[in-house]
Amino acid sequence: MNDAQLLRYSRHILLDEWGIEVQEAVNKARVLIIGAGGLGCPAALYLVAAGVAQLTVIDGDNVDLTNLQRQIAHTTDGVGQAKVDSLAESSARLNADVRFRAIRTHADDALLAREVPLADVVLDCTDHFSIRQSINRACVAHGVPLVSGAALRFDGQVSTFDLRRDDAPCYACVFPPEPAPEEVSCATMGVFSPTVGIIGAIQAAEALKVISGGMGETLSGRLLMLDSLRMRWNEFKIARQPDCPVCRDKTTERR
Repeated sequence: MNDAQLLRYSRHILLDEWGIEVQEAVNKARVLIIGAGGLGCPAALYLVAAGVAQLTVIDGDNVDLTNLQRQIAHTTDGVGQAKVDSLAESSARLNADVRFRAIRTHADDALLAREVPLADVVLDCTDHFSIRQSINRACVAHGVPLVSGAALRFDGQVSTFDLRRDDAPCYACVFPPEPAPEEVSCATMGVFSPTVGIIGAIQAAEALKVISGGMGETLSGRLLMLDSLRMRWNEFKIARQPDCPVCRDKTTERR
């Protein structure tokens, strides 16, 4: 790191648990975020601020006026612009040292099969059950840790699924693919904007802990749930399911 980088990241480096070693790991890390909306915006900005080497963001939507109540990387002037391009501009203003890869399309199995193996950690910041399952399958197949967040109305949830640990569950262990629940969205149900900010920030924190290689404790094996109307947290233990259709008998090598 040069002098400017040492100064930029000094408040992280000063942390005993962080130091130069973790900062160097972050500066080499490749992160994949699927979704540049309410969760993806804060998660991306915190990871860019922390100095990840490369941030790849997949999203096929354009900025809409209704997004601006919660999607904090987008602006009024950006309405109509591709969300990944809007987020790329906000990221460049924050930290031009981070290489930002914008993929302007909706994620599908083929794209995930190409992009997930290139990442050190994946953040699921989407709002559709089917794509969440696709992301989980790709992460299980390639042994890449997954940080999954969700928010609707005043409720949020977040967990880390890291199958590099033999006892860790995958997303499908907790939310089986079948039967698929009825899809609901903030477009019809509404969402309290700070809720997505809180969950997105936690996703960034989890990703940084994964990248660090051992700093603190991640949410692997735990599901954290937020009721932001009453500002109450609940934590649930989650376990690997031997009959899970996705990770059953799956063995992964530690990356």
